[in-house]
Amino acid sequence: MPHKILLVEDEAAIRQMLLLSLGQADFEIVEVENTDSALDALDKQEIDLMLLDWMLPGISGIEFCRRIKLDNKYKDLPIIMLTAKVEEEDKIKGLNYGADDYLTKPFSPKELIARIKAVLRRSSTKTESDEVLEFGGLLLDEKSHRASSNLKPIELGPTEFKLLRFLMSNPDRVFSRTQLLDNVWGNDVYVEERTVDVHIRRLRKALETDAHDEKIQTVRGAGYRFSIN
Repeated sequence: MPHKILLVEDEAAIRQMLLLSLGQADFEIVEVENTDSALDALDKQEIDLMLLDWMLPGISGIEFCRRIKLDNKYKDLPIIMLTAKVEEEDKIKGLNYGADDYLTKPFSPKELIARIKAVLRRSSTKTESDEVLEFGGLLLDEKSHRASSNLKPIELGPTEFKLLRFLMSNPDRVFSRTQLLDNVWGNDVYVEERTVDVHIRRLRKALETDAHDEKIQTVRGAGYRFSIN
């Protein structure tokens, strides 16, 4: 499966150039032109790496990088900054704000591809997990980031995957909405408790295959649990 890269760049000509060159290198590209669209893409898709332009309309790329790295959901997301700023102090600032690498414009597509592969290798070594969770035909493979039911793929969004992974890792234990927010979303991120209910509904909908949705149980007045009985 090709790595999925989020390209955040407001210049259409640069986006088109990168779409072509990165596509030829077998990367799957999600392109957006501002940080609002980037955040929406991160919430809805599993992104392996973000290419982030420094100068963007609204929130700058460097500030967006800082905020992303403070968010528990995305703190491990590899980020390569793309910028016309060539001063050493700018490069140091980018790296201090959480960027994994820094590339100044103009750059060659070959160099960018090499940088991407290097960052992905480092990220894989740091975050890869071999754990496989399986209960009653429902399987969750953390290494490949896939879920399946009796070998049939189950499509899950990034948050639903994390939610299922946490619940399956703690079978038959009841968690309140607050506990789920702290463990899945992170305790330094403000999210309303009803958000948990929304993602539980999405998760149950995705697990209707072979009635696995019945494993996600509501415990009245307490919260939710993953039942293996």
